[in-house]
Amino acid sequence: MNRSRRGIAGLSHTELQTLGLLYRQTASDLATVREDASSRQLAAYLNQLLGRAHNLIYLGHKPKVSALVHFYRDTYPRIFRETLSRTMLAFAIFLAMGVAAWAVTWHNPAFAYRVLGPRMMETIEQRKMWTDSIVGIKPLASSGIMTNNLSVCFTAFALGVTAGLGTIYMMAFNGLLIGVIGAATLKSGMALQFWSFVAPHGALELPAIFIAGGAGLEIATGMLFPGLLPRKLALARAGGRASRLLMGTIPLLVVAGLIEGFFSPSDAPVAMKFGLAAVLLTALATYLFSSRKKDPAGVTASSAP
Repeated sequence: MNRSRRGIAGLSHTELQTLGLLYRQTASDLATVREDASSRQLAAYLNQLLGRAHNLIYLGHKPKVSALVHFYRDTYPRIFRETLSRTMLAFAIFLAMGVAAWAVTWHNPAFAYRVLGPRMMETIEQRKMWTDSIVGIKPLASSGIMTNNLSVCFTAFALGVTAGLGTIYMMAFNGLLIGVIGAATLKSGMALQFWSFVAPHGALELPAIFIAGGAGLEIATGMLFPGLLPRKLALARAGGRASRLLMGTIPLLVVAGLIEGFFSPSDAPVAMKFGLAAVLLTALATYLFSSRKKDPAGVTASSAP
């Protein structure tokens, strides 16, 4: 393959060193020539030459589909496992608030009215699913659901810069809602309707929210506990990991939005809905925890003792 077409990847180690030296020399010559009004043509030539070298050095190779495949197949599961404690902390906050909200609602039904509002509570007490309207506008509803879920995840991630307080609030608030709705539907005898609706898309949507929360907490960790690194460098590293964590939630939320818009509110058998949830959750766990690619230390999961 022609080296000019391969770009910087086609150069040997010695040629790369020579390129760097020539680049610096050319930049120095250009700065000198620009001070001489009679050397405009030479300055223009050197400027063009320097621009081409800059593009070659700093733009690197064009993005490839294979790079995206490598990220989701190998890099993302590894980063997820490296930051698993953050995701589990986000899940623990969600779960603790959900259990507490469920208990309060169970013993004090008025609490549900304050959280959900009278209109939604009337619907629940009439044993009707407030999601029935989705069936008639599936494509539009699916798009709106994806947008909302992406907004929740991006917000939980971004609020990591508040030292994690905003991220904790997002996890707690979502746990509060699920706990209140869970208790209210159980009291009204429609718990099966509710959980069979949540299960199919929730198998992907909820883990995505926890991962996004973990990404926000990762940023907070870099900010508050830099360790031996300068705080700025620790935050930059944590931000890089958190950004990649967030990227991994996008496909999950797209699929979850399609399921929530088209399948979850359908008249499909309850067993089928819970079955799909089990399959999706198992597939997700297998993907995240069963990577066989080498880690940075060079040890594969299959070869580790």
